[in-house]
This record gives sequence, C-alpha cells and structure tokens, in this order.
Amino acid sequence: MSSIHLHSVSKHYGAVAAVDDVSLDVAQGEFVTILGPSGSGKTTVLTMIAGLNHPSAGSIHIGGRDVTALPAAQRNIGLVFQSYALFPHMNVFDNVAFPLSVRKVGARETRQRVEEALARVRLDGFERRKPSQLSGGQQQRVALARAIVFKPDILLLDEPLGALDRKLREEVQIELRRLQRSLGITTILVTHDQEEALSLSDRIVVLDHGRVQQIAAPREAYLRPSNRFVADFLGTANFLEGRIGPDRRSILLGGGQAIPCGASTLPEGARVTAILRPERLALEPDGAGGILPATVSEAVYLGQSVRYHVETPTGPMVAVTPGGRGGFAAGAQVSAAWQPDDVWIIPDGGSTPG
Repeated sequence: MSSIHLHSVSKHYGAVAAVDDVSLDVAQGEFVTILGPSGSGKTTVLTMIAGLNHPSAGSIHIGGRDVTALPAAQRNIGLVFQSYALFPHMNVFDNVAFPLSVRKVGARETRQRVEEALARVRLDGFERRKPSQLSGGQQQRVALARAIVFKPDILLLDEPLGALDRKLREEVQIELRRLQRSLGITTILVTHDQEEALSLSDRIVVLDHGRVQQIAAPREAYLRPSNRFVADFLGTANFLEGRIGPDRRSILLGGGQAIPCGASTLPEGARVTAILRPERLALEPDGAGGILPATVSEAVYLGQSVRYHVETPTGPMVAVTPGGRGGFAAGAQVSAAWQPDDVWIIPDGGSTPG
C-alpha cells in the first residue's frame, strides 16, 4: 500500500482553473474523502491521481514515486465509478477476473484471487451470476472486488454509492469501511454527499471552485469549519453576525444584544460570524431563561428527531432535537439556548477560525 502526495496541482482548461493549486498528503492506509459541490474540481483531482488526466502544473507522487506524467496503466490503481462499468455479458467471476486476464495472470492464481476478492466483499457463491441478476448493492460490491483483485497500491472511488437508495447506501458504507480497514489500502473517495464523507473518512478535503477550503478530520470540519462555505456545505448551520465583546466571551449583535460564546483570541470589536449547529441549539418553554426569544414557525417530524424552524430577533434559526421528547407546535413561544463553547467563531471575510 502507498501514500499519495499532491504538490501545488492545478488543471486549466483555457482560462478556467478547474483545479487551483491543490496540495494534499494522504498517509499509507488512510481513507480520505474529497467533498464539494458540482463543479468544485473533485473528480478532476481524482482523475489526475488515476492518470486519466494530467495536471497543467504541480506534481503527483504515489509511494514516493513521481507519477505526474505516468500513464494510468502503469500506476497500479483500483478505480470504481458510480456506473460500476460491469460487463453485462460476463458473469461475476469473469468481471472480477478481467484485470487479471489483462495482466496475463495464470488460471490457478486467477481463481484464487477472485475467490479471495469475492469473499472480502461477501459475495461467495455469486460467481456464475450475471450483473442483471444482482441488486444495486451487489453490483457495487462486484465492482469493488474487481478493483482490489489485482492488489492495487491505492483505491480511488468516484461517487460509487450515488445510484443506491438511502438505506442500501448506508449498509454499503459500512461494508466499504470494513473492507478498507481489513485491506489497509490507501483510499480516496469523491462525493458530494456530506453524510457519506462524515461517516467514512479519516479526513475530509473540502473543495470549492477548484481550491481547498479545509482539510480536517470529520468532527473538526463539522464543528470547527474554516470558513462560512465549509460550515454551510457540511450540513446545516445557524449564522450570527456581530462583533467580539469587551470580555471576548460574548458577541455583540447588530441590535446591541450580547450573546455568549467561547473564549476568543480575536480583539475586541472584531467583526465575526458565529456558527452554531442545529443539534447544539436547545429550545425551552417561554420564560425558562434562554438566550434568545423565539417563535416556532415550523416543526418537521423526522422519526428520530424533530427539526424546528424558529424566528428570533436576529433572524431565522434551525434547531434539531431528539424525536422522543415533548415537542413544540408551530406558533409556540420558546427560548433558544446553547452552551457558549458550542459556538464556533470565524473572522468576518476570513478563513482562519478565531
């Protein structure tokens, strides 16, 4: 298994920078997700690592070897696309064995490797089935088996779960993480699905307009986003704008009200945006001594949780509470409250947390 190193990688199409000065180090055996909206450059980064596309500037190293100009066939990379690209006329065994036949591996070793790969993805006994006889999740696992059967140095996944329904996608996510850990293979996943990135990754790379916005562990990226884009893209967030108060433990809102926050290193009076995740925002009965008075405008029951949309003097906010608790109906007068340390502060117009 190999590490991956990207140094100042860019890709230009005429005057358009699809990828702009991206640097990234992926450790051996690490699972990294490149996350971003459509057009962010995430798939372009993946195809450059795979050798299907070549950078306009910068360098790519795999296992310490410079592969920047190396053809894809010489990089020993397993690649899985959303479409799976299974051969419909071949059975499962022949689909998985295809990379080995290209490499002219002998029949005995081919059978052994295919059986091992199918066992790893829990498809023993499916060798003679055609892709049309498999479910979407089973087809995805065949594609994974084919990608690992030749023992690649790294595994690249381009939105491989996008065609699956939500429940099946969650099941396959667990299988994918189990497989990656058992193999210890360095893996890069590309997705626009925030929950997928948070649940699978050792680290997340957030891209926007071809530039890296943040590289962090999932929890850090979610709770301590580097800027407003990351906070907004990686789930739902409440934003409160104001200035750092004299004690540096409060934020003075536009109307003059002070709200509590964790200790800040920014100077008094600095313009900031406070970020508060919905599950950290508690709603209490009116008069219970919360921080902001609020009116429930909508309550959405989601089974395990209830999402409340509330109106406050600072504007609309969203709170998420466990579904089993007593709830509030639309029109209810409530108080919004939170723990000061649950507020994350970023300077106005900046990308360095305060």
